[in-house]
Amino acid sequence: MMFQRIREDVGCVFDRDPAARNHFEVLTSYPGVHALILHRMNHWLWRHGLRWLARFLSVFARLLTGIEIHPGAQIGRRFFIDHGLGVVIGETAEVGDDCTLYQGVTLGGTSWEGGKRHPTLGDDVVVGAGAKVLGPLTVGTGARIGSNAVVVKDVPDYATMVGIPARVARIASEAAPMSEADQRRAETARRIGFDAYGATRDMPDPVANAINAILDHVHHTDARLQEMCSALRALGAQVNDSEIPDIEHCGIDETSTEDKTASADKR
Repeated sequence: MMFQRIREDVGCVFDRDPAARNHFEVLTSYPGVHALILHRMNHWLWRHGLRWLARFLSVFARLLTGIEIHPGAQIGRRFFIDHGLGVVIGETAEVGDDCTLYQGVTLGGTSWEGGKRHPTLGDDVVVGAGAKVLGPLTVGTGARIGSNAVVVKDVPDYATMVGIPARVARIASEAAPMSEADQRRAETARRIGFDAYGATRDMPDPVANAINAILDHVHHTDARLQEMCSALRALGAQVNDSEIPDIEHCGIDETSTEDKTASADKR
């Protein structure tokens, strides 16, 4: 069972990180995956009464990955921590299936008393970079926590939370499939590597809105160019039929302008 969970944890990386290229790379160079594998082992020890050993090994996991997960925390399937540095998950935290956390997230407590004192996350929750979810509250299914938000009260299902303290910016009417326009934006965003760290289409963020407008413009420009090429072919013009390569496959010269200028000066 544990190894099946680990396989799922590794496999879900490819759905949520376009930079992931193969399983070997994920297993050897993703600290979020390392932290989760070690936590699965430590949690097994914790549940079987070997609590000192679980705690000791969790300290080793923190030193290795920069991610602190208490061995008592309950984490569901296909959990992904992207980047991961500075993530803290407390002892009584509960995380549902298909959740994603970015760097600097804290699932922390607000009391020194025993018992349940850390958050419970439902399924398919995304917590943006630097966000803090504090206390024995519940984050509903499909919720989105914006970057640097501080959540101190329960979050409804499919809600988007922003601000300090976090407030509801939007609640989706249902977990409906994305519209055709949203699917088109997501595909264009995937090709160019855009990820707003929790500022999803559900969040009324001006920067995200501006980028969505750019993505729409790119799509319509592509469609218009296709129409122009078809019209030119109908008029007998010779038009290059080769496909335009995806942006992610284009060669990019990463040499900075300053480096090029310095090189030119030397010559």
